[in-house]
Amino acid sequence: MRRFSQRGHLVTLSEINITPLLDLAFVLLIIFVITTPLLEQSIDLKLPRGGRPDQAIARRNVRTVEISATGIYTLDRRRMALPEIAAQLAAEFRRNSALIVYIRADADGPYKNVAALLNDCQQYGITRYSLRTEPPK
Repeated sequence: MRRFSQRGHLVTLSEINITPLLDLAFVLLIIFVITTPLLEQSIDLKLPRGGRPDQAIARRNVRTVEISATGIYTLDRRRMALPEIAAQLAAEFRRNSALIVYIRADADGPYKNVAALLNDCQQYGITRYSLRTEPPK
């Protein structure tokens, strides 16, 4: 009969089992895939129909202002007051004269909200803007 010594128990582990690590990576991936769309906070808008297809414009030249039916303003998906939006657009227009403001306003909202934004843009010299619509059917 063979005797075992303590030396036999001191075997080094030459392989690492990565199965639990892969399981964790896949679980995290699934969590991020599910939660990423929920992190995008945008206003639920119903845009009016009409308009033409877009031309190619560099994304760095575009800022999007959304106006809800209740008068909530957002600039690039960040909720702000109208004076803050106007000041930030003016600062960006001074840095980039090719700035274009996309205005996405709810079809059922009052026009006075859009007019107030347009007035502020014109006061700061921003004359390039686009009123966004849904494409016709």
